[in-house]
Amino acid sequence: MLKNKRKVGEKGEQWAVDFLITKGYKIIERNYQASRYEIDIIAQQDDWLVFVEVKLRGDQDHGLPEDNAGKAKQNFLIKGADIYLNKNDWPGKVRFDLISITIKPFEIIHFEDAFY
Repeated sequence: MLKNKRKVGEKGEQWAVDFLITKGYKIIERNYQASRYEIDIIAQQDDWLVFVEVKLRGDQDHGLPEDNAGKAKQNFLIKGADIYLNKNDWPGKVRFDLISITIKPFEIIHFEDAFY
């Protein structure tokens, strides 16, 4: 079951990457590991560096995918982003986005600047 869940998660992240690319984003990193923190996607849009969390659900029977991106997850991403930014010089602006994917019915929603 865990292996299948991982495969579905990878597919969801690929859908998110493809979606971002069609919107003109440049993908910088995928599954960036910073200490114990992982960032699903790091992308660039113009002068923005965007840290993207991808949430995926098979359906909406038990809530929306974005319901799983609470304060603890936000803090986790912020700490990972801090590590990334300390290692990489970025002169532009930074934001955190959320991509919510539901498989049935298929839907992708992109929340820009999701944490503020």
